[in-house]
Amino acid sequence: MKLTVIIVNYNVRYFLGQCLLSVQKAAEGLEVEVFVVDNNSVDGSAAMVQEKFPWVKLIANSENTGFSRANNQAMRLASGEYVLLLNPDTVVQEDTFRQVICFMDEHPDAGGLGVRMVDGKGNFLPESKRGLPTPAVAFYKIFGLAALFPRSPRFGRYHLGNLSPDAVHEIEILSGAFMLMRRKTLDQVGLLDEAFFMYGEDIDLSWRIIRGGWKNYYFPHTRIIHYKGESTRKGSLNYVYVFYNAMVIFARKHFSERHARWFSFFIHLAIWMRAGIAILARFARASILPLLDTAITTVLFWLLKDAYSDYTDIPYDTGLVMGIFIPAMAIWLLGTFLGGGYDKPLRPLRVARPLVIASLLILTIYSLLPEQMRFSRALMLGSIATVLIVFVTNRILVSLLTTGRSGLRQRALGQVAIVGKEEEIQRVRAIVDQVQVHSVAWIRVAPGNTTPDGYPGNMGQLEDIIRVHKVKQVIFCARDVPSSDIISAMSAISDKEVEFKIAPPESLYIIGSNSIETSGDVFMLDVNSVSRPANLRSKRALDLAVCIAALPLLPFLGILTRRPGGVIANWLRVLGGARTWVGFAPEESGVVSENLPRIRPGVLHPLSHFPAQFHTDLHIRKLNSVYAKDYRLRHDLLILWRGALKLGG
Repeated sequence: MKLTVIIVNYNVRYFLGQCLLSVQKAAEGLEVEVFVVDNNSVDGSAAMVQEKFPWVKLIANSENTGFSRANNQAMRLASGEYVLLLNPDTVVQEDTFRQVICFMDEHPDAGGLGVRMVDGKGNFLPESKRGLPTPAVAFYKIFGLAALFPRSPRFGRYHLGNLSPDAVHEIEILSGAFMLMRRKTLDQVGLLDEAFFMYGEDIDLSWRIIRGGWKNYYFPHTRIIHYKGESTRKGSLNYVYVFYNAMVIFARKHFSERHARWFSFFIHLAIWMRAGIAILARFARASILPLLDTAITTVLFWLLKDAYSDYTDIPYDTGLVMGIFIPAMAIWLLGTFLGGGYDKPLRPLRVARPLVIASLLILTIYSLLPEQMRFSRALMLGSIATVLIVFVTNRILVSLLTTGRSGLRQRALGQVAIVGKEEEIQRVRAIVDQVQVHSVAWIRVAPGNTTPDGYPGNMGQLEDIIRVHKVKQVIFCARDVPSSDIISAMSAISDKEVEFKIAPPESLYIIGSNSIETSGDVFMLDVNSVSRPANLRSKRALDLAVCIAALPLLPFLGILTRRPGGVIANWLRVLGGARTWVGFAPEESGVVSENLPRIRPGVLHPLSHFPAQFHTDLHIRKLNSVYAKDYRLRHDLLILWRGALKLGG
């Protein structure tokens, strides 16, 4: 066996599928084995690999073992002369494996090899070549000198900015996204150090390769796309802690005690600095819109109260009025949060429904108050109108300032260039049309450099097509367009505002972005998964609302059901968050399929009101799948209504 490819996956099913398709093409004509180690994903990754890529050697872990342990699991089973650690959020060119194997064969001193990486917009990724993060190099990076002087041999050493990205170089550190190593080298220096859970393990192994007498090379004559994942969350506290703590582990392992002590000092200083900045930035981003909503609504309500008081000649007790308004404001804010009114991208009209529901709750509570506390029904209705106007207007203004669009309508795709042959173009168009409200102006582009009849242009004219037709989205049909052509086109397009997407063959999704977390308009048919944060919040809000509404009915439900104690027990479990009123149906074995999104166990499920003869694994899987992929609150309400007498469970 010439090459072993190892991919560790954790909840990036769609990127993994695209990666494996590119690996399959790159492996043609070569002796290649491929391992996928799934670290207990809950997005159906393992099942997808088994179904669509049966030639892959799948290792499905029952827990998230971390990057190092998972890779080591497969490396101990590898039989290839060369071992490649490859991220699932990558796309390799058709010639990548052949070229890197050829280079390694011609350079027997090479222990490791990295390649030129570009992001989802075709931009060169500087982490393709890195230097050893010595205390001085780490200091320059942490305190911004590397960013100020990226090409300096001294200050830019972290990314070796003084070395041309277009030439082969000896380097010190390989990227874990694409890390090719000689099996003989690994046998000598050892596998990944499992003390590193995530980050730093590639630095450690790269340095051990050099200390073992081997060389690491940067090889730019083949390229891969690396969409990147955790690195896009560099403002998160988890990233700051895990990444810099990995640097401390590395320093203690490889530097002298004196250097390690200074390195550790600077690293911990950086952790506190970055953590503080991250906390402040996150708080500012998360709180600015709620604070704006609260401040403007409060000011306008105060003016409305004074104006209405002058109009009716009725003085209002300010303490009493604000004592009602402040809790009402809290309910409006909570309802907006649970209803997705603060989710990105902002949708001004998305706040209407949660605000109306919250307002009905406020009016109900208000009507139950003692008469001496109910100051004015008209003023309450006026405050509701004020809230609706303020919340919608704020989202329009923020959306205009940040995106240049009001957000009142779903963004039309406008002109979209789609590169491929006619059959695949029609299939991809059908996917987009199913999830797009607005019509799309399609511009068909032929693969290659010739233009068949019926096509306005070809791949060689793509940049001109983008400029003339003001195209902002390009979709490549991977069945018809080689990965090398896709990467070349992405890198060559000068307009970096253009979004690039890749449609894998025979798939129901089209993905592509600058990173995993900023996936933009990712087109896929399962567009309303129950696991989406907004749906999980709505589901929890419904659970609590049903608990409150069912409280006076608990005695009657206890009488009508066969297990009175079960009703109360389930009510307490749902209220405490241990269960949800509606979840997935367990299969005949008594367990819920691991391929489904992870939600709380349900008291009821989609088959609760079906006769027993329908409770077969086939029906259970079908209805669970529909429930998971197309979640609607009304489905939960319908299941609750029909299964009310089974709440004792």
